[in-house]
Amino acid sequence: MEIRHLRLIKAIVEEGSLTRAMDSLHLTQSALSYQLKEAELQLGTLVFYRRNKKLILTPVGKKLYAVANRILKELDVTETEIKKMINGDSGSIRISTECYTTYHWLPAVLKKFKCAFPNVEVEIIFEATHRPLEKLLEGGLDLAITSSQEYTDQIEFVKLFTDEMLAVVSKEHPWSSREYVEATDFQDVTLIIHSLPLETVSIFRSELTPKGISPKKLIILPLTEASIELAKANMGVIVLANWALRPHLATGIKTVRINKEGFFRQQFIARMQDREYPVFFDYFIKFLREEINLGADQS
Repeated sequence: MEIRHLRLIKAIVEEGSLTRAMDSLHLTQSALSYQLKEAELQLGTLVFYRRNKKLILTPVGKKLYAVANRILKELDVTETEIKKMINGDSGSIRISTECYTTYHWLPAVLKKFKCAFPNVEVEIIFEATHRPLEKLLEGGLDLAITSSQEYTDQIEFVKLFTDEMLAVVSKEHPWSSREYVEATDFQDVTLIIHSLPLETVSIFRSELTPKGISPKKLIILPLTEASIELAKANMGVIVLANWALRPHLATGIKTVRINKEGFFRQQFIARMQDREYPVFFDYFIKFLREEINLGADQS
């Protein structure tokens, strides 16, 4: 016995005739008759008595009709709820990152997501940049893009991708001919960073601070393009992810690896552990991962 058989029995009873049941189910008379006969063969008994061209429920038919009402109602409710979950009848995603350069991924992701979930608003919380995990814990964000793993007892971290951080210098800089530099080399240079505090800056968090190393001078400049121009003019060194450098590699700068084995950073989507997220959040993460991987393939 299949769902279509239950729908057939329910339609015949409630429409009152085969003709109206045919219209309701969008079946031909031969298809309707075949399905009814198929149901009765599977059951091994009649569902309807045929009397004077009328169909009257048998005791088995009455039982099936009651079951059909209950099951089909529950099935319809479930289908409606699933459509709401997937299509996102209404909702919002508040997202931020720990780095302004990361936002270049979002336009393509937002366009794709909006097509799939037109009624879900995505709000970028710029004021949470550099401090997304704290904002997530406070309830001011739904998702955070980050490379740091803190508060793991409260926050779940979903891996997005791994990037390599490179030192950017001018062609005249002493590092330009080197295969790689190490943490101790940074104590002799002017280092350009995007923002404070230092614990939010990857090179400090992972390489310099744990080894007690400080650059000779620090310049804080939040704009990537301006920072690269300073580096190009041999006024300092900046550390950037490989993907952030792609548009600038032909503009007179040199990149140098940090450490012989390279300095790699894992990027995560962070979300609260104890919260139930609607299905559209999973799709947003999926689209984000696809966009990032596409960019990596094209590099």
